[in-house]
Amino acid sequence: MKPSIIRPDPAASFFTAERCRILELLNHAGSPGLSVARASVAPGVTTQLHRLHGIVERYLIVEGCGRVGFGGPLEGEVGPGDLVLIPAGTPQQIRNVGETELVFYCICTPRFRQERYERLGD
Repeated sequence: MKPSIIRPDPAASFFTAERCRILELLNHAGSPGLSVARASVAPGVTTQLHRLHGIVERYLIVEGCGRVGFGGPLEGEVGPGDLVLIPAGTPQQIRNVGETELVFYCICTPRFRQERYERLGD
């Protein structure tokens, strides 16, 4: 790896079955220890309950407000500047409880890999 500036293309964002839009900033084999993605959730939407096997995830909230849950009721309210720590294997989801997009960075260690994702429930 060499020093660089990453400027992701917003047109490369994609909508997931998890009910959020993702824009990957960093997720490749050359950086196996970390991935970073920008997620956005529309007002009133709750993401799919899921867990990541062998991956610790952090949500860094940058815009909007939401409620996070870890396999039970949506427990904690979050807003800009909050950091949600999600240990590997923990069921997780987030709901946008505001009137604007809920935007946060998903920071995964080691990097996110689809085969480590498990959808839970409907």
